[in-house]
Amino acid sequence: MRRRQFLTLLGGAASLPLTARAQQTVAPRRIGVLLVGLSPDSKEAQHFRKGLLDAGYTEGRNLAIEWRSAKGDYKRVPDLVAELLQNKVEAIVMDSTVATQVAMRVTSTVPIIMALVVDPVGSGLVPSLAHPGGNVTGLSMMTTELNSKRLQLLKEVVPQLTRAAVLWNPDHPFHAKVVADLKVIAPSLSLELSFAGMRTPDQFEEAFSDIGRTRARALYVVEDPIFFAGRAKLLGLASAARLPTIHELRRFPEAGALLSYGPDLHDLFRRAASYVDRILKGAKAADLPIEQPTKFEFIINLKTARALGLDIPSTLLTFADGVIE
Repeated sequence: MRRRQFLTLLGGAASLPLTARAQQTVAPRRIGVLLVGLSPDSKEAQHFRKGLLDAGYTEGRNLAIEWRSAKGDYKRVPDLVAELLQNKVEAIVMDSTVATQVAMRVTSTVPIIMALVVDPVGSGLVPSLAHPGGNVTGLSMMTTELNSKRLQLLKEVVPQLTRAAVLWNPDHPFHAKVVADLKVIAPSLSLELSFAGMRTPDQFEEAFSDIGRTRARALYVVEDPIFFAGRAKLLGLASAARLPTIHELRRFPEAGALLSYGPDLHDLFRRAASYVDRILKGAKAADLPIEQPTKFEFIINLKTARALGLDIPSTLLTFADGVIE
């Protein structure tokens, strides 16, 4: 009996290294992240990584991430989507409406997770937030509901403002709705709006020439990754024209713009990681309701305000979530 017990124990001990090696060779799960206006080193990407870490995933250990950046050029998106699909990713995380549309045309099976999409229903990506169906889910930025508030904030910062310009992308599937909303809102604030459209990053100078001819005294920038990718040129032209600008996201005031009011991008990217977790655990994108922002922030760049000769009302400074000195 003792001999048989010894051999049994010996056999079990001998199998332990094999078991350990088998566990170590389990391939990590693989996802893709396609960024149009951001980079893999951005703060938003870091918050996405933190969300994954909180869910139990470590990049390079049990999760492989295929990072791709279009660097503000929508023309690169189809090839980048094709690369990710060739690499057999199990899900793709997107930071733009246009990129999501492209991916939907290429695949109807690989789950697509929206981290930064302005209006999934209005853009025709999904039939409803509660029941997205198909292979698309994620987060909505709820842009439309905030258009009125941004114009109001711009008017409060520049009380004498009567003419403002709007920078938008006619090729973006949702921008036409934003333009229509702003046209309705503007008269109630005694504002006359002009609209400058640009489709590619090399059209900034042309757009600002159009804005200059309208004698606008402020600029409302509709959110688009190509505007952020070209933020240095955009804000340089706005500064040269002495135009205070308002944006949706804090990344613009951090880069030198005057104001922003909108959802917290860091929070949205962190929450996008929870969708990755659920899908890797077997959930279907069609069954995951699309969530809306829960955190919003109003950011003021005081340095830019001083350069423009603007006095920010104390009430707005108190209301602000962040003041950049």
